[in-house]
Amino acid sequence: MHLSRDDLPLFLHSAAQVRDLDARLIAAGTPGFELMRRAAHATWRALRRRWPDVGCLTVLAGRGNNAGDGYLVAALAQRAGWRVRVLALSAPDALTGDAALARDEALAAGVRPQPWSECAPLEGVVLDALLGTGLAGAVREPYAQAIRLLNASPLPVLAVDIPSGLCADTGRVLGVAVRADLTVTFIGLKLGLFTADAPDQVGELVFDDLQADPALVAATPRVADRLSLGNLPRLAPRLRTAHKGQLGHLLVVGGDLGLGGASLLSAESALRAGAGLVSLATRPDHVPAALARRPEVMCAGVRSANQLLALARQADVLVVGPGLGQGAWGRSLISAVSGLSAPQVWDADALNLLAADQAELPVGSVITPHPGEAARLLGVSTAEVQADRPRAARELAQRFQAVVLLKGAGSLVAAPDGRMALCDRGHPVMAGAGLGDVLAGLIGALLAQGLDPYGAACLAVWLHARAGEVLAPGGRGLAASDLLPTIRQLLEEIAPCLK
Repeated sequence: MHLSRDDLPLFLHSAAQVRDLDARLIAAGTPGFELMRRAAHATWRALRRRWPDVGCLTVLAGRGNNAGDGYLVAALAQRAGWRVRVLALSAPDALTGDAALARDEALAAGVRPQPWSECAPLEGVVLDALLGTGLAGAVREPYAQAIRLLNASPLPVLAVDIPSGLCADTGRVLGVAVRADLTVTFIGLKLGLFTADAPDQVGELVFDDLQADPALVAATPRVADRLSLGNLPRLAPRLRTAHKGQLGHLLVVGGDLGLGGASLLSAESALRAGAGLVSLATRPDHVPAALARRPEVMCAGVRSANQLLALARQADVLVVGPGLGQGAWGRSLISAVSGLSAPQVWDADALNLLAADQAELPVGSVITPHPGEAARLLGVSTAEVQADRPRAARELAQRFQAVVLLKGAGSLVAAPDGRMALCDRGHPVMAGAGLGDVLAGLIGALLAQGLDPYGAACLAVWLHARAGEVLAPGGRGLAASDLLPTIRQLLEEIAPCLK
């Protein structure tokens, strides 16, 4: 089945959970070879839909069931009159079980496998049937060389189940991985298809459930939920008698000298996302510019923690950190808000001060680190965070007893109770300054209007990323404030102000 992104399953699994589901489907009466046949037909349908007129297929076959899928697709292409070449990196006669049956079917169809060599030419569409989801360590030779040569080729590539070399649990490239134009995956979606390095490797994603029993699928544990229109948290409609005092008073704390734009972006984002009242506590130097740009924001210049406390005690939600800096002014302000009980969103320099043990995060807050900030909070390298983003997000949630939004491709939201959500939206035009400030203000506005921290983070990251997609056709040069009208429109579409 060819599904749009919003129609893909909402549950994301580990590789082990999908293998267990596969085993339970077999135990319930669907033979393993029948599942392999269904996978091959799903792959063949996707191949013909994407490249209907190529007429030539090269299969790179490894070992195990992934190779079996490749042999069966080769048989289908051969019977359809395509020119087919199978290049085997593992001896075909060494295959066992269902993979051996698949090899025999390909031989019966007239396919003649050849040993792979670095000189073997690739033609047509290349089918990656090398390595499956069980890969744990770095890709070894000769597979690594075959993948490097494939990636250097201009030919289109279709990966069976997962691009070879990509970790199904973390999305990390295990030394080297196939860069596919199209990936056809089966039975259950793997988390590693969506985060870390995965967006550069997977290409278009097609899912087929192989006619799995829905009850067995529903009973399978999952590691995360994929955020989509079908499961987004939603703000309740407003009563006709609603007034600003019922919609939350949000205070943004930040904007040291030279950094005033960050805090103003957060405040403006909160205002545009529907917070009833928005205040900004910033350096006095920034007040005139802030009032000139956005007079609806109540802007106060603060020089000390005591001045800030008088403002903060009137707020229902605080957004702390955009442009805060790590100097004496920022440290004094964050020490003042650390002891307050109002829900708080900590971003940017608030996280750097937290990592340096110069601040204490209130329990129940939301933190929004990018991978570098997450690394500092955990005392590890950025590479270690990116190597296992789900583990990093969960560890941060437990350590700080906070909802964590780990930003980046395939952003993750983790709660201390173990819940995790993934946002697979977004676009590279969003790689620019200030977008994180907009996101922090958006989370705060949703908190102010009644969502819980986990729900606010989930809805905000989706709105933010989807707005970037909507604006992406305009190309490079997206400014953070460009997102605000689109976020407002999207929020109204999914959660209308009135019934």
